[in-house]
Amino acid sequence: MILFNNMTTVAIYTTIAVGLLLWYGSFVNPLRIGGLFVKELATNRKYLLHFVALMLILFFNKYELSIEENMNIQYDFTAFFQSIEGKFVENLQLFFKNDILTTFLAMMYVVVFQAMLIASVGLYTHQDKSRRMFYALCYAIMINYLVAIPFYLFFPVNEVWAHDPNVQFLMLDAFPSFETEYRALSGINNCFPSLHTSISVTLAVLALRSGNKRWAWFCSITAAIVIFAIFYLGIHWLIDMAGGLLLGLAASTIGLKLSALKGSAKGRSKVTSGSSSANVSFVGKERN
Repeated sequence: MILFNNMTTVAIYTTIAVGLLLWYGSFVNPLRIGGLFVKELATNRKYLLHFVALMLILFFNKYELSIEENMNIQYDFTAFFQSIEGKFVENLQLFFKNDILTTFLAMMYVVVFQAMLIASVGLYTHQDKSRRMFYALCYAIMINYLVAIPFYLFFPVNEVWAHDPNVQFLMLDAFPSFETEYRALSGINNCFPSLHTSISVTLAVLALRSGNKRWAWFCSITAAIVIFAIFYLGIHWLIDMAGGLLLGLAASTIGLKLSALKGSAKGRSKVTSGSSSANVSFVGKERN
């Protein structure tokens, strides 16, 4: 079943998915959360700087493909990966292959994955006045890309279907124009580590720490489905997933710690300021 004809179709599905996820995670009108997001960008300088930094990293990830083309690297590690794990992806694909499952997993991989990331921005902006979870999300996603991009430049590994003739690229069943429409966002040799794995795991860990049980359940289940999808669709190697899993756990942990440090520093600053004011007031009273 064909789900996507072009990126416009993907954008429409993603917009609908984001709206539904915002409502599911908050039981609040998604437009209200969108309004709060715009307000924060306009009035909160720290919030704006973090969001801009996140967007710059995502832009650089796209620009990385242009850099990679100019580097003209002649080696890759694809055969080495296959020598380690053999026919894992081929056997998994043969065992589970089903038209309905293909359609479902293509939707999860292309639409729900990115909708979950976008919705996380809105939910953490809405539910946490300190914006601690929003900042943790920004730090964690930036770490994911900052670690992954050097591997994509200097440690090329081709997608499974492009190397193994026995593995099908099942994404084409749901998105026939994937190679011309979507490929510009993800190079064919940008496999290790798997960002779909690392970011899904990152979002799941952050959701578990957010205190939002509904969102935690959704992100955890979705992360597991996306990880299965990278194999089923014939895209990633098992080693890619392992690398992505470690990266996602590390990035989310560091992101949370950085956010906590920033919050603690701000809290100490307020306490110090308050103490100083109290001391000045006390001295003034003594003089009187």
